[in-house]
Amino acid sequence: MNTSNYSHLNILDLPNEILVMIISKLNMVDVLYSLVDVNERFNRLIFDPLYIHHLDMTINSSLDHIISIDKQISRICEKILSRIQHQIKRLTVEPHSIKPILSFNYSLLYSLSLVNFPELILLQYFTDLPVSVYNLPPPNFTSSTLTNLKIHVEIIDDCLDLLDGSLNCLSTLIIKITQISSTISNTDNITKLPKLKYFSLISYNYTSYYDDLVCPLLHRMINLEELKLYLFVRRFDSIYIDGIQLYDQILIYMLRLNKFTFSIKTRVVNKNMRINLSSNENIQRSFIGKKYGQVDSYVHTRSTETNGECHIYSFPYEFEYFHDLNISFPGGMFHNVRNLMMVDTRPFEHKLFKLISQDFPFLQHLYIYNDESRKYKEDSFPFITFPHLTLLHLHFAHVNYVEQFLLKKYTHLPNLLNLYIRYESLAKITNNFTNDVVHLNFDKLKGLHILELFVGSQSFHKYFAFL
Repeated sequence: MNTSNYSHLNILDLPNEILVMIISKLNMVDVLYSLVDVNERFNRLIFDPLYIHHLDMTINSSLDHIISIDKQISRICEKILSRIQHQIKRLTVEPHSIKPILSFNYSLLYSLSLVNFPELILLQYFTDLPVSVYNLPPPNFTSSTLTNLKIHVEIIDDCLDLLDGSLNCLSTLIIKITQISSTISNTDNITKLPKLKYFSLISYNYTSYYDDLVCPLLHRMINLEELKLYLFVRRFDSIYIDGIQLYDQILIYMLRLNKFTFSIKTRVVNKNMRINLSSNENIQRSFIGKKYGQVDSYVHTRSTETNGECHIYSFPYEFEYFHDLNISFPGGMFHNVRNLMMVDTRPFEHKLFKLISQDFPFLQHLYIYNDESRKYKEDSFPFITFPHLTLLHLHFAHVNYVEQFLLKKYTHLPNLLNLYIRYESLAKITNNFTNDVVHLNFDKLKGLHILELFVGSQSFHKYFAFL
């Protein structure tokens, strides 16, 4: 074969179709910074509306130096954005680029995605006040074209402020709220939101304001077509949220709703009234005839019949997270779950871990909060494998569970990269760092996180020399 002709091949000799494919695989910031104004041909390809309509200003993780990032963003803002700002329909930004990028007017913009924003930084941009001030006024952010917004905020006031009418074309809102607590503003939570078609609300902390704040907010969404809720609710002197309550408090207000995806856990504490809580059979019956589709649930009774927890969720389960799983978990297939938190004051037995290894086949992060000793010995139980698990959090786990997961004779963790553990637990399962490391699931470990201060012996450092 004669290869001499290929030695002089230039990238500009490639047809436009191939160049477009190459450009589409590259990071957009790199493309704009490096290729714009190199020649007219590159400009035509890069400024093509099919490519430039989604301006993605996220930076590749390989760009570690802030000076390099600032230089790229500065050139793009000074030399390029003014030429393309009226072609941008979708915009994705990170914290280091939001200020200069949002200084331009995007007349066709309908979608804004904020990526990797810590809550405090996000609050600063949406309130225009120092982040240490908690008595915040409504944000001054308005748009007459924005239709899609995905955002993470600190408190529910920020959500209410976003829905005060300043985003009057908003049809899709995907919001994560750190804490749903009593509102500190006088923001309207009554005016209807007829243009909102899709609403997703996720909050990982327990709230006592589901009935007072969340339900009234949902009542405003009269034309909603798809609703997604991931909530933890705390109630006092009350009952579990069930299918009847969801229908009466939410769905009856949404006549156009086509899809309702939910995971709602209710924790009930009845101190002043004796209210017998529903059984799981009664919870299941409450969903019959209400057009929910398949729904699963489980009830976890505490010390008395008047205190307990109930978890209801649509099936198939669409969320990446599953929190507060306890010994009452009934099983089921959860292909989408990547992060699982197990919490209980009663011991976890081997059969539950076996069930989880089967029902969460793509689990990557596992957190165990249980300091109760297991009742049964491990030796007679079958072997367990978590093929995709990369993070294991055992800071608040009894040493029984540490042995269960870290000793290879019980569990296989071929991809474990990060381990959170107490020093005393680590010392016990390694016999003060004298056991052969080959018997432990440390083959690929890159991160070891120990809360306590300790002085590691020479054997400890030899034990983890690969970190």
